[in-house]
Amino acid sequence: MNLTMSALGHTPVLLEETIEALAVQPGGRYIDCTLGAGGHAAAILECSSPGGQLLGIDADPEAIKVARARLEDYSKSTLLINQNFINLRDVCIKYHFFPVHGVLFDLGLSSLQLNGSGRGFSFQHDAPLDMRLSPGQQVSAADIVNTSSEAELAWLIKTFGEESRGGKIAHYIVQQRPIKTTLKLTEIIEQAVGGRRGRIHPATKTFLGLRIAVNQELEHLESALKQAVGLLGFEGRLVVISYHSLEDRIVKHFLRREASGEKPRLRLVNKKVITPSLAEVQFNPRSRSAKLRAAECITIPKEASSE
Repeated sequence: MNLTMSALGHTPVLLEETIEALAVQPGGRYIDCTLGAGGHAAAILECSSPGGQLLGIDADPEAIKVARARLEDYSKSTLLINQNFINLRDVCIKYHFFPVHGVLFDLGLSSLQLNGSGRGFSFQHDAPLDMRLSPGQQVSAADIVNTSSEAELAWLIKTFGEESRGGKIAHYIVQQRPIKTTLKLTEIIEQAVGGRRGRIHPATKTFLGLRIAVNQELEHLESALKQAVGLLGFEGRLVVISYHSLEDRIVKHFLRREASGEKPRLRLVNKKVITPSLAEVQFNPRSRSAKLRAAECITIPKEASSE
């Protein structure tokens, strides 16, 4: 298989590895729970032709618009829904889209969100301090930064961002509130811990922690993984690409639990985590932290609504 990047329009992470892990087949039925700009979805549809079907879900309405245009040639084979994957089971029941041959989660932000969303996901672009994947969400990053106590902020940055200097950063934030933009927050973090010295910018972990908190990403992931297993047909595949240790830990422990015990539901496809090649990292630096894990359903599926 040779899925060229030029044919697909942008650079999905671990593309060929994802298609192989999903065991995509002609006529198969697949769910992309993190549709983004549609790069993985386009490859799945290409490899499942003729007869393949894809349900694409994304919490970001802008991503749905971009993906719909990108997947126009497959419009009769796709169903694109603006919804958070915490509601995965409900969406599949509503549209009678189960059981399926494969479910994919690519947990990284898309270049669309990082570069041009204007919602403050990146410290490299000045924007309102928002970070909501969906505009319908009530709590923004600005709300958390400006209303949380210093202790709450320190815990959030340390726990979700895995930033050891969270206490100092929280102290500086509280002293200079209100904070409304990414540029202002970045400047405060640099004041607290100094400028860039290593491979990553000093604001990276704090921004990650805030984004996780705003979108409840870890809680939603655990629930969505359980829902996904209940939607798989026999020998259906669950594939997850994560980008930081908290996500990967949840995925790893979930898959191991489901693949062990007296009545395991899954079989691990790759016991060793799959990471990008050196060539991919050089071509697409954003892929450097990606980790792919996959498992196969070994039980006869129940009715999805009973899961």
